[in-house]
Amino acid sequence: MAFRASALGFAATFMAAGCEAAPTEGEASGAMVKVRTQQFTDRPIPRFEVDAAWPDLPDDLMLGQIPGLAVDGNDNVWILQRPNSLGFSDTGLDQNPPIAVCCRAAPHVMKFSQEGALLDAWGGEEHAPKIGGVSQWPANVHGLFVDAENTIWIGGNGDGDHVVLNLTSDGEFIRSVGRRKETAGNFDRDTLGNPADIAPGGEGEILIADGYINKRIIGFDEAGEFTRFWGAYAASPDDETRAGAFDQSQASSNADGGADPESKNFGDIVHCVVKGPNDRIYVCDRRNNRLQVFQTGDDGETVFLQDIVFAPETGGIRTVSDVAFSPDNAFMYVSDMMNGQVWILDAKTYEFLGAIGRNGRYPGEFIWLHSVDVDSDGNIYTTEVNTGRRVQKFVFTGVK
Repeated sequence: MAFRASALGFAATFMAAGCEAAPTEGEASGAMVKVRTQQFTDRPIPRFEVDAAWPDLPDDLMLGQIPGLAVDGNDNVWILQRPNSLGFSDTGLDQNPPIAVCCRAAPHVMKFSQEGALLDAWGGEEHAPKIGGVSQWPANVHGLFVDAENTIWIGGNGDGDHVVLNLTSDGEFIRSVGRRKETAGNFDRDTLGNPADIAPGGEGEILIADGYINKRIIGFDEAGEFTRFWGAYAASPDDETRAGAFDQSQASSNADGGADPESKNFGDIVHCVVKGPNDRIYVCDRRNNRLQVFQTGDDGETVFLQDIVFAPETGGIRTVSDVAFSPDNAFMYVSDMMNGQVWILDAKTYEFLGAIGRNGRYPGEFIWLHSVDVDSDGNIYTTEVNTGRRVQKFVFTGVK
């Protein structure tokens, strides 16, 4: 029988089981900064410091919004960022003629070593084909996945971005799913509607959080053939899609009446799909402040397991934006966009154990926290969009 887990309400967010949270204010020690940490139970939790000098970005490059993050099997850190989110005052060297001593827009896709060295960077229309005269490179990139073969998957949520691209690690086009400028709703098995995220499914299957125009999870096999789709609670997707193109102001609107963690349907941003331990599939229903957990049955059908609700009163840009797991699969990390923190849960029971971070612009703080991932040493990486526009590394210091 499915059951629910929920984050504490606002009044008790930082107090649980009679234990008062113990925030630690940011305290610099060289390049390392202690992280504001809340502990909700007596159980020890992972602890972190922020490496404020990470990454080592070339002096003339500027990062924009960063809506994609992935750590590959070699602990390289990949980010997907938006040069189009930068203005003229950010990119004076790119103007013709140049109008400032710095900077240039960084490329869309960037690969860093675990230590923060820039190893590779590429992106743009030259990396995707034209179909019917339409470039398949997204107008506004969103979502990044690096698979076991070290190939790159990229989505998009701009006007007409109804495509997922698959490329080699150096940017050579392999294939695509969907097509820009073509969308046909939640029941169509060939087209997409502003895909937000990508994850592995079953053997040879790719799952897509088709979530800014459509509201569903959809799967395709290695040949690009449809495998399955589902909506909330593993039911058939509903027939409602976003009318017109998505713009970022819709992400913070409360015109929908607010989050409904008990809704029978996904909200209008299905933001992430992540494959976790024991092949469970986690879906970020961000606008409803919940994570839905699924698994694939022996018959190949999707089975709903449970809701995990995060700070249900939260409005604005809402909560659940991404999910990651500690290397030993003991802890689950969930990024909370509106509340500017990473929740720490027991990865098996989904008990809420603590959180790190807060809203803010200093190291260890977040503005529009978008993505989270973890390397094999337990270090956490995060990225931010809107005016956040950065990637951070949280160095694991032990479970205490």
